[in-house]
Amino acid sequence: MSISVLRTTDGWWVSTPAGVARVDTTATSTGELLADRAALAAASVSTRLVPADSLSLVSPVTAPCRVVAQMTNFASHVTDAGGDPDTVPLTFFRKSSGSISGPFDEVIRPAHVRLLDYEVEIGLVFGRDMPVGTTITAENLADYVAGLVVTNDISARDVQLPKTQFYEGKSYPTFTPVGPALVLLDADELQRFTELRLRLSVNGEIRQDMTVADMIYHPVQTLQALTRFQHIAPGDLLLTGTPVGTAISAPPKPVEIIGSLLPAATKWRLFFKAQAKNRKYLQDGDVIEASVATDDGKIDLGRQRTVVRYAR
Repeated sequence: MSISVLRTTDGWWVSTPAGVARVDTTATSTGELLADRAALAAASVSTRLVPADSLSLVSPVTAPCRVVAQMTNFASHVTDAGGDPDTVPLTFFRKSSGSISGPFDEVIRPAHVRLLDYEVEIGLVFGRDMPVGTTITAENLADYVAGLVVTNDISARDVQLPKTQFYEGKSYPTFTPVGPALVLLDADELQRFTELRLRLSVNGEIRQDMTVADMIYHPVQTLQALTRFQHIAPGDLLLTGTPVGTAISAPPKPVEIIGSLLPAATKWRLFFKAQAKNRKYLQDGDVIEASVATDDGKIDLGRQRTVVRYAR
């Protein structure tokens, strides 16, 4: 049975139908907490409860940690960008863990950024050390993946694309809201991964709504590739991609072909001039809500609610 773990600035909590119970632990990091399973089990049956809405939640994934992300991992997203899902390679990029923020914190757009985008994603949180060369199979996946979280891969598109690297454009502070809960799953529950539905709305308008069935590379394939070169430690976070519905849009094919013939500076200037007319990019005061759950509600990672603020 799943255990929903919450975090405040002064401790860890387990959510129950009747309220939340404090976890009696000395753990200060997510990795340390996941090693203290006895404390988590005790809290899940505790009768010393407080109302869930009395807590001010922060990210259940603590920094520093590794934050790794997958590129274009939903078929709908690839198609929308003008690509072919059958030919998309399994690729990764890194984000700074300094970008992690809470599920209800403001998202701050730096003053030099103009095109701020959103990407609801499922985050895998690891509970066991995975040295390079670790063999990952469908049978042992649950031994390594401790739980799941809602994440939002906030992206400064006008920084990301011209530099042809993702690290800076996705790593500013508050660019990775995480939570509200870290939901620890058993092996049977993890097998329902493909039934999870990702949803994101801006000011109440649904922008993204898709199940994991649309995902190209699932966790077993992903971790088989990742462990060829990357050591993963308990408490590390992997973002698994986003479905169609982000603000950025690919130009029509004829325009793309013409653009490929232009000098890089001219191409990007024209592209971003066109993108600036797109009101789907996040505006000052926009309210983003992101959630992940199965349609029957048996597995529910909770709902984020963040407000966009422009730095002056």
